[in-house]
Amino acid sequence: MKLARQNPAEARTLAQSWRERGGAHPADHCAAVALIGLKQYKEAAMRLEALAQAMTTTAPAGLRAEVLDQAGQAWGLAGDPVRAYAAAGAAVALQPNDLDLLIDRAQAAATVGYYDKAVADLDHVLKSDPSRVDALIYRASANRALDRLDPALADVEKAIARVPNSAPALLERGNIRRLKGENAGARQDLQRVGQLAPGSQADMAAKANIEHVQSSGQVEPEKSR
Repeated sequence: MKLARQNPAEARTLAQSWRERGGAHPADHCAAVALIGLKQYKEAAMRLEALAQAMTTTAPAGLRAEVLDQAGQAWGLAGDPVRAYAAAGAAVALQPNDLDLLIDRAQAAATVGYYDKAVADLDHVLKSDPSRVDALIYRASANRALDRLDPALADVEKAIARVPNSAPALLERGNIRRLKGENAGARQDLQRVGQLAPGSQADMAAKANIEHVQSSGQVEPEKSR
């Protein structure tokens, strides 16, 4: 699995050889993860789903859930958010109290536009562990999409209180502040993102928003991912 991430082409060859020697499901898993590294996302997702099905009688629920979660991530990378959400949901069905799986399903739900479903999953996460900064930021983003700006701002303020230099949190607060008409605060947050994470996706989103502020006084909110 380590090789699948570092050198996916070599890992795929190794996994095939391992499979021929009786490697069975672990070899299949390694091969599928290698395909993700090779950017063959759809094929990887299909193999992972098939593997999870094949493991039904031989593997514990937790391992099958992990494979389905990876399938969901692969579907997302393949540009199929509906199948990503379905796979993430299948993973949660096996491990309903796994907070990481719930967060992954919430992210998939938001990508499809199921923001209420995303909030519901993140409510569950934060009830179990109020310190999850990632869940606070994701819930803020989902609530912003639902035009629930006050609870969105409350969540992102909690996130920033815990991690003051979080670029995703500051980007999200900048988006929310602009929607609330707080242009100066929005600009300050967006500029801070560029200082903290130059060249990152968050930085690119922040720069795009700052350009809107400077040219028209408006900010087009960007996702904090």
